[in-house]
Amino acid sequence: MSDKKEKNTEEVVETAQTDEKVEIATNLNISEDVIGIIAGLAASEVEGIAGMTLGFVDGINQILGSNKKYSKGVKIELDGKKVTVDIFVNVKYGVRIPDVAWAAQTAVKNAVETMTGLEVVAVNINVQGIIFDKVEDKKEPEESAKTEE
Repeated sequence: MSDKKEKNTEEVVETAQTDEKVEIATNLNISEDVIGIIAGLAASEVEGIAGMTLGFVDGINQILGSNKKYSKGVKIELDGKKVTVDIFVNVKYGVRIPDVAWAAQTAVKNAVETMTGLEVVAVNINVQGIIFDKVEDKKEPEESAKTEE
């Protein structure tokens, strides 16, 4: 019987040590702006995304003087250790939008969870527009070179 008592005491001690570690980790506070910057940078690196765009509220805030250029187009909702990310993007013309959105969701989720340790509940990609590549007319520079001669 004495063996059983020793095993139980060890389990209690191990549990107490685990609880202390969890308690220390909960004292960490990460600003929504930091999470927004991480999410914005991760999304902007995805192939097919032409850039971030402002949502309605962010557009008004920028007009009124709030300058958040790194987290532009990102809205963060924190609920304890759970995060919901809304991203407003422009995509390049010719890309398959569902594939780009999926890649952006995966990149943002991985970046935020890896860097902050928070659980990402949802990443909502809002496509606000399509950006067309400007086609440069190669004939114009040649014609201007001929006229200079």
